[in-house]
Amino acid sequence: MRKLPRSFYDRDTIEVAHDLLGQHLVHVFAGVERVGRIVEVEAYLGPHDLAAHSARGRTKRTSVMFGPPGHAYVYLIYGMHWCMNFVTQAEGHASAVLLRALEPVKNVQDKTNGPGLLTRAMGIDGRYHGHDLLSDDLFVRRARLAGEPIAIVKRPRIGVDYAGHWARRLLRFYVKGNPWVSRR
Repeated sequence: MRKLPRSFYDRDTIEVAHDLLGQHLVHVFAGVERVGRIVEVEAYLGPHDLAAHSARGRTKRTSVMFGPPGHAYVYLIYGMHWCMNFVTQAEGHASAVLLRALEPVKNVQDKTNGPGLLTRAMGIDGRYHGHDLLSDDLFVRRARLAGEPIAIVKRPRIGVDYAGHWARRLLRFYVKGNPWVSRR
């Protein structure tokens, strides 16, 4: 099982979202390797996507989204939950994939069926904003082969009702039948 290369992230955001399903998120902290299988994600398609943070333009917070692919965009919601996205596509495109749920694989005891729960369980917080996903301490490891079949369910994203027609787009993807998914 190898770490995913930068070229994996430098592709169409929806393709990256689909291909992340079944892969392993790895966080090494204080000598402990925590591993979770990615089972639910949401795609955010750039500044024209009214649900994406990049729709408000480049800010200090969102500048990572406009940067090169393969970096973590980590932000705080409701003043208490960290969420992590992976920047996708070419620099300047400002697209990302939000991680919504993980299936615990190794050294993960807490709930992981929600974006804030998974970051807490994996020990990820604002220190990882802008972090290179090709590092040795936070990365995605290939756990399923490219093209290996996986049943993917498509649903509207969660919590983006303010985004008009973008709220109804089927841009949330999860592994069919997986018990760790946040919502069916």
